[in-house]
Amino acid sequence: MMDFLIDWGYWGLFLATFLAGSILPFSSELVLSGLLAVGADPNWCLIAATGGNFLGGMSCFGIGYLGKTEWMVRYLKIRPERIDRMKTFLQGKGALMAFFSFVPLVGDIIAVSLGFMRANIALTAFAMFVGKGLRYYLWLHLTYGFLHWI
Repeated sequence: MMDFLIDWGYWGLFLATFLAGSILPFSSELVLSGLLAVGADPNWCLIAATGGNFLGGMSCFGIGYLGKTEWMVRYLKIRPERIDRMKTFLQGKGALMAFFSFVPLVGDIIAVSLGFMRANIALTAFAMFVGKGLRYYLWLHLTYGFLHWI
């Protein structure tokens, strides 16, 4: 699967990061590193990775915005008590918590919870974009450092 996505180039990276940013657990970093290893342009990689992951995260926000707890339990496999805990944790912290939606395992729950709580869409989108962009920017530089070290 990784080879297939790497063969698709920037579109494959966009798809991988979209999947990773949405409800599916997926290691998009491997696709990014693979593309960089075969000589892809780092700027286009950063654009594709950030855009795909951002849109994937906003799809989680949209699912939460629909406000159906039973959908979150059924399709996202999020236990109701986990949703309640995350809502309590996010209360009063606003959409700026969207910055941390890049964190594995809890990022999707943060995005869904922010949507469920009807957080400010513009602020959520901005904070999420910055957080996800920073994640891939750092990963890109880590990969470049490793590739030039070996």
